[in-house]
Amino acid sequence: MNPDRIYQVKLTVPFHDLDPLHVVWHGNYLKYFDIARFGLFKDAGIDLYAYSQKNSCFFPITKTTTKFIVPLRYGDEFICKAVLKDATIKIVIDFEIRRTSDNMLCTKGRGDQVALKMPEMEMMFEIPRDIREPLGF
Repeated sequence: MNPDRIYQVKLTVPFHDLDPLHVVWHGNYLKYFDIARFGLFKDAGIDLYAYSQKNSCFFPITKTTTKFIVPLRYGDEFICKAVLKDATIKIVIDFEIRRTSDNMLCTKGRGDQVALKMPEMEMMFEIPRDIREPLGF
């Protein structure tokens, strides 16, 4: 078991991610989480899109939580970190966004994913071994 699989990506807030108050619109934090999520999978040698196409097994997000602490603004550079917590019954990833200029914790989150067999839309009761093992579970 490898609960310490971590992926970090450095990003910069573009103008089109802002809301009318000139801070990052809340929905864009999920986009940042996804960039880190897919980087974590890629680092483990997993291409979820290709896997889904080949095996008719998809990995939908079933739950997300986000805690907004300090807003990001236009031009802010930040690190989005994904930390794999589990990949047995479901994939659980914790997220953290820190502004690089002062290491300020801006946002925390968590996302859960399950394995879904298609076309039956049947939820699987464990993550397939060929996904689980490269993730360290």
